[in-house]
Amino acid sequence: MANKNKTGKYAKEETSPKTGFAIPAENYKLMLAGLGIIVLGFILMVGGGSDDPNVFKEEELFSFRRIDLSSIIVVLGFAFEVYAIMKKPKKSDDSDK
Repeated sequence: MANKNKTGKYAKEETSPKTGFAIPAENYKLMLAGLGIIVLGFILMVGGGSDDPNVFKEEELFSFRRIDLSSIIVVLGFAFEVYAIMKKPKKSDDSDK
């Protein structure tokens, strides 16, 4: 139970700060890989424009790569990010030392 100070209010209990990161280093590496997958998907969306404003290149703009493939890769990248955040770290076994 918290102790009352001189003013009669409850004082906050002192706790030692936790050291280290909230997420293990392995998870950060996986998160960077997921970010790379997302960036790859957005890079695949780029392009399809025309130098001449009077010409519309429907085949380039609405290609499978820009519409379907890139969207699937971006969604998979976000799913991989969720996995990277939720992945539990492996427990180190000190008994084999």
